[in-house]
Amino acid sequence: MGREKVPGDFIEYGIALGGSAIYIASELDGNRHFHGYDVFGMIPSPTEQDDEKSKARYETIRSGRSTGIGGDTYYRYQGNLFDKVSASFTGFGVPVDGERIVLHKGLFEDTVDLDPKTRIALAHLDCDWHDPVKFCLERTFEVLSPGGVMILDDYNDYGGCRTATDEFLAGRADCRLTRILPHAVIRRL
Repeated sequence: MGREKVPGDFIEYGIALGGSAIYIASELDGNRHFHGYDVFGMIPSPTEQDDEKSKARYETIRSGRSTGIGGDTYYRYQGNLFDKVSASFTGFGVPVDGERIVLHKGLFEDTVDLDPKTRIALAHLDCDWHDPVKFCLERTFEVLSPGGVMILDDYNDYGGCRTATDEFLAGRADCRLTRILPHAVIRRL
């Protein structure tokens, strides 16, 4: 199959320090926009739908015992994370302008309000636990262009993400899991 251009914008759910979001935003062409969603603070807790590994990871984060890359302060413990991530976007030449590149601060269920006329070509889901993954899959798929993809960062890491993804895919003929490693990829047919 050729490399056709799928219409639509790019989205990332769960921005952390902005690394993958900055890369995705730097690949915008034409009239595409980038929307990034994150709480830019302490990650919400997993639920009963999540596995013990997820709950243990959250407890480490919640207790203040998590470390960042290279022993730095874990990003969820940093103040003004939104401002730091925005500055990183600017530093890499993709400034958050509120129009072409937009960051949304808050819980997904409070900030993700995709217009039914919106089209998404690429969505990167890095939101760890079952409930946010399920929410983001369902909301994104409503506006995902044919040929569009959703990349699931945590499919192989956290049981809740895998369960939410497998539940989403069950019985669906309009999308396919096209890859599992290193991250799962769902393509809309």
